[in-house]
Amino acid sequence: MFSLQLPIGTENSPSLLKFRPSSPTICTAPRNPKNVLYLHPPISSPKSHKIHAATTDLTTQEENVKASSPAAVVEEQLPEGLQQELMPKHVAVIMDGNVRWATRRGLPSSAGHEEGVQSLKKVIEMCCKWGIKVLTVFAFSYDNWIRPRVEVDFLMSLFERGIKSEMENFVREDIQISVIGDASKLPPTLRELIAQAEEETKSNTRLQLIVAVSYSGKYDIIQACRSIAQKVKDGLVRLDDIDESLIEQELETNCTEYPYPDLLIRTSGELRVSNFLLWQLAYTELFFATPLWPDFGEEEFVSALKSFQQRNRRYGGRKSPSASAASP
Repeated sequence: MFSLQLPIGTENSPSLLKFRPSSPTICTAPRNPKNVLYLHPPISSPKSHKIHAATTDLTTQEENVKASSPAAVVEEQLPEGLQQELMPKHVAVIMDGNVRWATRRGLPSSAGHEEGVQSLKKVIEMCCKWGIKVLTVFAFSYDNWIRPRVEVDFLMSLFERGIKSEMENFVREDIQISVIGDASKLPPTLRELIAQAEEETKSNTRLQLIVAVSYSGKYDIIQACRSIAQKVKDGLVRLDDIDESLIEQELETNCTEYPYPDLLIRTSGELRVSNFLLWQLAYTELFFATPLWPDFGEEEFVSALKSFQQRNRRYGGRKSPSASAASP
């Protein structure tokens, strides 16, 4: 969808797709991040020039290895006003407004979707530079299948072209690709490309890009409930075992270490979540941006992140006894 170039401009609301238990789902299994070993040059000793020289050579080699490894790339300095310790680990985006962007310029809707892909690439790049670990984008809702056939066909083609053109970049930049949603209605060639992309990037750790295609938040919950019910019927799970953690394991976002977005951004000025990650957004901070998705860039992203860093996230509790009792 970056290739996922599917950012779908939603004139109304991006309605998500329904994940059906009987249909193939494309999402890699949860995994632990790689262990990173940080090597520091030892303090040189004046006792032996020979040892000191050898240490210098080893240090140089280590620095060269780290510099050439994508996973060891040091994040770029954050824009002014942002604090690294307050950066969200998981950002979700409803990429809305592609068609309106094109219509206002007298262009076909395809031009808006193409331009939306450029915005997605920029956001992915910023996430990599600023240390955000997971980016989930709402590319195509299950309800979007009712759109004009020509638009849907174009989006499927755009998705395929995107995966092919960006695969090398995903590998080079250490980006893991995961796709969630009902794969049964996707073209066979696209399903194969998605499976290939997930397999080739499954060990990457710098950023996980989760693309929701043919996805529905409601159905995500339904399919999780059905899966648990079947396990209860088979005697694998007891009723008393059912809790939030068990349901979380059955949701499509079980493919990531951070299933709950810290921040949700929706563009185009619409003020709704449109059936996107309904369970996962329980305590997510929401940010609604006025610009249409193709006009969303660094300035808008920084504004959303600054707003997030000013929020007081209490999760139903209070930060301190002196905190206001009015807020839930």
